[in-house]
Amino acid sequence: MSFSVSAGEFFVIIGPNGAGKTSLLKVLSGLLKAQKGSVAIKDKNILHYRRRNLSKIMAIVPQHIEVGFPFTVAETVIMGRTPHLGLLGMEGKYDFSVSEDAMKFTGVAHLADRKLFQLSGGELQRAIIARAICQEPEIILLDEPTTALDPAHQLKIMDLMEKFRRENGTTIIMVSHDLNLASMYGDRLLLLKNGRVAKTGTPGAVLQKKTLEESYGCRMHVDESPLGQVVRVTPIPDKYFPNQDKKNT
Repeated sequence: MSFSVSAGEFFVIIGPNGAGKTSLLKVLSGLLKAQKGSVAIKDKNILHYRRRNLSKIMAIVPQHIEVGFPFTVAETVIMGRTPHLGLLGMEGKYDFSVSEDAMKFTGVAHLADRKLFQLSGGELQRAIIARAICQEPEIILLDEPTTALDPAHQLKIMDLMEKFRRENGTTIIMVSHDLNLASMYGDRLLLLKNGRVAKTGTPGAVLQKKTLEESYGCRMHVDESPLGQVVRVTPIPDKYFPNQDKKNT
């Protein structure tokens, strides 16, 4: 595969289970080494960055958040300053200011003294995003950040990322299973199938009935959202076509 992401773009990677979305995100972050080819950030091979310097440019919000230690929200968020600290590893006034701003931005400042394991799913996700924002990165990688969240919290997370991108010019690269969220927020989409790029482009260009049905292996209805000029995708259960072959509908 070959593709590029522009600075300040909201780029969404979609595709069926097992297509390689999370693996691709790990390659983009440098957590996995590409077996062939290379990844470049700002025209420099990612392997030529020291991890500390790469962490000043890129932050990651993982799909699964491990809460192995009883850290508070404030302690977790300030960890985002680690790449920027000096030899002694001591936070200064500016670091705490950035941390406080990140918590306020994500709406978790009132939870600063709360332990991570005491948070709801949406609160925990916002705390981890606050940690990523605290890094002051140019790029944020998100691996299915809205999984297991209700619609209201999904929109809150997506609106946060869109606002941060718009106000700071940050590049957002997100993996998502939700085609409608991808349509509403993505500037461009990349559709993966079996580890290969099936299609890339604007939501309107990628979210097409034939393309989606071939990639996901199920019937899809694609139309315009009531919001206007936003593509809406509706999977169609087999029960609505009990006597018809998928290939003939």
